[in-house]
Amino acid sequence: MPKVLISDKMSPAAAEIFASRGIEVDVKPGMTPDELRAVIGAYDGLAIRSATKVTKDILAAATNLRVVGRAGIGVDNVDIPAASAHGVVVMNTPFGNSITTAEHAISLMLSMLRQIPAANASTHAGKWEKNRFMGVEVTGKTLGVIGVGNIGAIVADRAQGLKMKVIGFDPFLSPERAQDLGVEKVELDELFRRADVITLHTPLTDGTRGIIGADAFTKMKDGVYIVNCARGGLVVEKDLKAALDSGKVAGAALDVFAEEPAKENALFGDERVVATPHLGASTVEAQENVALQVAEQMADYLLTGAITNAINVPSVTAEEAPKLKPYMKLAEQLGSFAGQLAETGLRGVTVEYSGQVATLNTRPITAALLTGLLRPLLDSVNMVNAPIVAKERNISVTEVRSDKATDFQTQIKLTVSDERGGRSVAGTLIAGNRPRLVSVEDVAIEAELAENMLFVVNNDKPGFIGGVGRTLGESGINIASFHLGRQAPGARAICLIEVDQPLREAVLKQVQGLPNVITALSLSF
Repeated sequence: MPKVLISDKMSPAAAEIFASRGIEVDVKPGMTPDELRAVIGAYDGLAIRSATKVTKDILAAATNLRVVGRAGIGVDNVDIPAASAHGVVVMNTPFGNSITTAEHAISLMLSMLRQIPAANASTHAGKWEKNRFMGVEVTGKTLGVIGVGNIGAIVADRAQGLKMKVIGFDPFLSPERAQDLGVEKVELDELFRRADVITLHTPLTDGTRGIIGADAFTKMKDGVYIVNCARGGLVVEKDLKAALDSGKVAGAALDVFAEEPAKENALFGDERVVATPHLGASTVEAQENVALQVAEQMADYLLTGAITNAINVPSVTAEEAPKLKPYMKLAEQLGSFAGQLAETGLRGVTVEYSGQVATLNTRPITAALLTGLLRPLLDSVNMVNAPIVAKERNISVTEVRSDKATDFQTQIKLTVSDERGGRSVAGTLIAGNRPRLVSVEDVAIEAELAENMLFVVNNDKPGFIGGVGRTLGESGINIASFHLGRQAPGARAICLIEVDQPLREAVLKQVQGLPNVITALSLSF
């Protein structure tokens, strides 16, 4: 009989589910790391929230542990690489608190606009300052939603019920999905320019970190309001403080901060700032939902081997894994290639499997491809939830299989369509397990995708190769490999260069400014 430990405070429903499925369960919240390390070796599963830290030391002592289940979305308290190295599946519940977080954002917005916290404190102090607290109506105001995913879509729906006009920025939001939501899709600068209230619902990635800072504030209306229930690092707090002091920002409502727990912060004590201690998921209903979900997922895995919402492993059987692993790596690289090139909302994805790969179970391969495609802007995407995320965003996914070989015995071709047309990329395996890019935009080019790469589209003219090489050399960038392809002599050409270190922005701009360069991007795999 499997044995599970619940080491954080969680709804009693979780323990009831484990027991009803025939799994022995112990509930021991509040253990110290030493206490957890001493007992963890006896358990097959560990159910946690945010308090328990699943470190390398804990995992080293967890000799029988098969799965860690996080009741909630964040897994910052789990050492994912160490868990993977120990063969431990890490699961979360990414959609269990969406409604709760969306409602908290709306609540913060209304509290901020009507100055409810300050008015409440004043009234409790015996002051009847009726004329001091002049509020702002939401009716007719424009709400700018940054990140129109699951939570952002719910916020948009609730805001429309308050008779607000909703505009949204999300690179993966298709026009059809935006229309279904009643949201006007706009670019980020336009959102900054038009919104009366801006609310953030995007993950924290390298691309979104500091998305609202000094430069963004200059593009906003005077008297704009900011709401953040997503991640603290999205807003540069010192820049927000300056914008409040200058009057550019009329108020801010924050549930998250760059450093948590936030015991001290420059924004604290300002009546224009409504602050809560990361309460987005803190409702009875949400805690019940995530507890139920994590218990069901863990029980399914321990009893049947089914894997749901896994962070670090795909949904693959033991028999399939050796055959599928290299194809999944190839697919994720192809998806990442296309995702890093994406500029507008995706509409559709077509995956063509030809030759040997067409005879395999392609579902996990497609999931790996979607993970690579969506991850550049959605870091919470994994091989389990990537198809769900694509469906929620109205991105159609089509698989085409043909067991007939093309120019290669086995090939995966990805075609992505967006508002500006489409692009394609194809790859194969060499020596049975080494991914190799074989074409981009139907231009033949063979290359292994590496950690740091420069991708250039250019006109095929003399002097281009020398110009690129000289620019990189003068910047101290060493070239590891150089790959070329072209449509025809003198026509459009493609260049992929592997370099030994990440390209600095200044170097990339130099390459972009070279004669005959159409596009130059820094890619990472």
